[in-house]
Amino acid sequence: MPQNVPAFRFSDDALRVRQFVYEYWCREGRGPNLRAVHEATGLGRVRLLEVYRELDLGLILTIEHAAQQGVILKCQPFSSYPSQVAVHLDGRFHCWAGCAMESIAISLMPPFAGKELRLESYCACCLAPVALTVQDGALVSRVPASTLIHVSHSPREWNTTNIVCMCDGMNFVHDAEHALAYEKQISRRGVVLTLEQAQRFVAGTGQNRMHRYDWEPVPLIPDRVIGGLKALGVDVSPWEA
Repeated sequence: MPQNVPAFRFSDDALRVRQFVYEYWCREGRGPNLRAVHEATGLGRVRLLEVYRELDLGLILTIEHAAQQGVILKCQPFSSYPSQVAVHLDGRFHCWAGCAMESIAISLMPPFAGKELRLESYCACCLAPVALTVQDGALVSRVPASTLIHVSHSPREWNTTNIVCMCDGMNFVHDAEHALAYEKQISRRGVVLTLEQAQRFVAGTGQNRMHRYDWEPVPLIPDRVIGGLKALGVDVSPWEA
């Protein structure tokens, strides 16, 4: 999934598959296999794998390209495997979020409208619990109140192969001191966002995902991402030359 991809539009098949995968994941708490997508769309194996690669290029899916069975690792904002954020719905586990940043936007998806989601996570530094409640994109509660999001990878490192490491580097921390301690553990400087800054950072995605059927691919342009974070008041000096 490279950076600076020239503008393109999803095919009609890709739009159909994207919509089905979103709806399936919101309902079931996990992604579909090839047969489920085939039964819903009528598309055969060859075409489905082509569409999966198209959606991967457009930052919707993250797939294992070498796999023969259309393995979906992620469908933003969801993760197929255990991540640092467990999403609870109606008092029980529902799914894994892709990362701390993506978890802030999940409640904006139409199937979750009006529902409270509890995000169970931990501080990347000390593994002590972090718990947030979100509804319709709003932060209802947070424990501890000082919770921040730490981003350890520069956008210039995002998507050089896929977004797995990018998502792995977006974590909750209890406060700025814990963020600094985490940086010492991983021998890497990063940046921190308040939860309010994170809300604004993911707002565009959250307001388009599933709300616009024909939502176009949004390319990853590192300098634009860094400039956007800087405009939110985030100290991005660790990423500046």
